[in-house]
Amino acid sequence: MPFSNGSELSPTFLLASLPGLEAAQCWMAIPLCSAYLLALAGNGAVLLAVRLEPGLHVPMYFFLCMLAAIDLALATATVPRTLSFYWFGSREIGFAACLLQMFLIHALSAVESAVLLAMAVDRYVAICHPLRHAAVLTSGATAKVGLLALARGVLFFLPLPLLLLPLPFCGSRLLSHSFCLHQDVMNLACANTTPSVVYGLTAILLVMGLDAVLICLSYVLILKAVLRLAAWRERLKVFSTCIAHICVVLAFYVPLIGLSVVHRFGKDLAPLVHIVMGNVYILVPAVLNPIIYGVRTRQIQRRIL
Repeated sequence: MPFSNGSELSPTFLLASLPGLEAAQCWMAIPLCSAYLLALAGNGAVLLAVRLEPGLHVPMYFFLCMLAAIDLALATATVPRTLSFYWFGSREIGFAACLLQMFLIHALSAVESAVLLAMAVDRYVAICHPLRHAAVLTSGATAKVGLLALARGVLFFLPLPLLLLPLPFCGSRLLSHSFCLHQDVMNLACANTTPSVVYGLTAILLVMGLDAVLICLSYVLILKAVLRLAAWRERLKVFSTCIAHICVVLAFYVPLIGLSVVHRFGKDLAPLVHIVMGNVYILVPAVLNPIIYGVRTRQIQRRIL
């Protein structure tokens, strides 16, 4: 039945179910729940380890704490709602709740992208200008970067739900994922969505796209500085300090690009692909980030043990 957000009853959307596996969704949710609990435990352990280990009270690990907090918030904004659908059949999500979830996903992703850029700059300064590192990246500067990242994410992505708010929705209410994304919700509107399309694409390019370019530029400069070192052993030792951050960047951007490609070119793909890619985008960074830094940092290992 057609519905509009201007009607007496607020519009509701239907979360995507696992096609052909509806009867087994309660069992299929167990891996999702396990990954969520692993993300909670891993990121919580990183926050606690950095809090208790004085040797980790440096900008790089303050940024890591920001990543852990963002991953916890992003996973908590999506996974519990998905699990309530898989386990208790609560498939419908209200219009306001959907817009709030959509805003949190995009804004928190933007904040994480900014923190990854700040970590790349931290590595650049530490390797290329080591004598200025302590003076440039102080605790106060780190806190300001975190606040600026949060403000940028909110300001750039707050217009997304506001642009969708006045649109009427009719026809299908079925989402492509088990949570709300801007492009997914926008495609269900039965009105002109050009302003929303243009703004959404512009925001993504100015935030995530620009961050990715600047991260690559930072590593080009780092690589040039490393190659100036005479001994191969010194080169490997210096560049090894960047390995964990490079892995974390890949864990964030590869699922993001994959999800964008599926949305843009995967209209003929099976619905299961959209659902799996959405969950990968939400959970892979949250699960992998604490593992990557836990393996690479002895102080974190010691504190966790």
